[in-house]
Amino acid sequence: MDLTRAPTTTARIDGQRGITDGTSRAPGAGPAPVGAAGPGPAISEAPPPVLTVVAALLEPILTVAVFLVTTVLFTGELRRPDMILSVLLFALTFPGRNRFGKSGSAIAADIARSWLFLLAVLLICEWATSSLQYFEPRVLVVWALFTPLLQWQAVALGSAVYRHSAQAPQSRRTAVIVGAGSPGMAAARALAGGRSSGTQIVGWFDDRSADRLHTEANGKLLGGLGDLVPYIREHGVKDVYITLPLNAQPRMRTLLEGVQSTTASIFFVPDVSAVGIIQGRLRAVNGVPVVGICETPFTGINGLVKRASDIVLATLILVLVSPLMLALAIGVKLSSPGPIIFRQRRNGLDGKEILVYKFRSMTTQDNGAVVKQATRDDPRITPLGRFIRRTSLDELPQFINVLQGRMSIVGPRPHAVAHNELYNQSIKAYMVRHKVRPGITGWAQVNGFRGETDTVEKMRGRVEYDLEYLRTWSLWLDIKIILRTIRVAFFDRQAY
Repeated sequence: MDLTRAPTTTARIDGQRGITDGTSRAPGAGPAPVGAAGPGPAISEAPPPVLTVVAALLEPILTVAVFLVTTVLFTGELRRPDMILSVLLFALTFPGRNRFGKSGSAIAADIARSWLFLLAVLLICEWATSSLQYFEPRVLVVWALFTPLLQWQAVALGSAVYRHSAQAPQSRRTAVIVGAGSPGMAAARALAGGRSSGTQIVGWFDDRSADRLHTEANGKLLGGLGDLVPYIREHGVKDVYITLPLNAQPRMRTLLEGVQSTTASIFFVPDVSAVGIIQGRLRAVNGVPVVGICETPFTGINGLVKRASDIVLATLILVLVSPLMLALAIGVKLSSPGPIIFRQRRNGLDGKEILVYKFRSMTTQDNGAVVKQATRDDPRITPLGRFIRRTSLDELPQFINVLQGRMSIVGPRPHAVAHNELYNQSIKAYMVRHKVRPGITGWAQVNGFRGETDTVEKMRGRVEYDLEYLRTWSLWLDIKIILRTIRVAFFDRQAY
């Protein structure tokens, strides 16, 4: 958990103000006591950090401003097509990405990817509307070359200013951590690790014996829980991070009542170190704080982007490969008796059973309670089947599954239903991979786990890559996997 970045919602209690419960109280009634009956404490969304707002506006404003200034310099006027394109540019680039705090090379790479994507969208719009004739070519060339350079300079300057501001004495926030175990140490590293962090960890408070504490925290142990409040008052500590385990609830209540008599802000850091987090998020549901532990990455706008990219790419690919698919269909029909398309029973999104299409590559069609994976020199594989399996051409009909909504182009590969029942018992978090649509290709397949998985360890390795994909998904990662798949399909020898 990166505590240097503001989460979607922040579980925060300000000492003198008590817990905000979202209800009106009679004047002079004072804050509700902790644990009092009545409505539970409401958790509202934290206001976005200043840098997030600046980043959201910087990219679109700079993109439009450079275009307008360049247009005036070269043509001496602003016409209606120029204003229309300006509105389109603002819509395509808002909100801008927050790149502050990254290294110079990371900023440059991120800007380059975003800029090339924007230019590609504009070229598609031009192709559809034949509107290039309305613009001065010199304006577009200068704008396309100088805008990303100015964006890079603006972000680098903003990052330097923010780092200098965060390190200023008046910006420093002293903090203590309650709980000197592994979660407390993780919180300390996160708070101190950012180059723009203005938080100074002065030490830990814990009642446990030294052998139960993290070795790095032993030297900075400031006392037990009973010493916390006096220390806060004496040293003017501004922030308190509580990392005690959930089974410490009685101590937690006493602790909160004490700290609420000071002006320190309180933050909860839940201990989820023993859980494999998939898309962990903190949110408020009608005022109730909820910590997401295992969630699909394709929620909200991410789901729309994923589905739209699947539809566009699958349609384009099917149009391009339709002659090849026709030739393969004829070849499969002539090479051996049986249907052209093999329909496989697989588990799809949320574990629901789906039918997945492939060009038939074997003389048999195992699809029941027991499914034997193909092996090297498997006698069931036809001569043509051996070629289309090695090059993954047998998977081409699955682009139809993508348009049907059963599959995605990139995602965890679907396994036979019989294999799911087997591996679910022996591999931790195996079924989590079904929180998304299965893919024609995946992160595991381009990292060496393509083809036969004849041992539990091989399957476990494949699942680990699938879970890593769920944790780190981005549209750029999907594009990267697609490009690597093209290379793997023709040069890898693990599939047979």
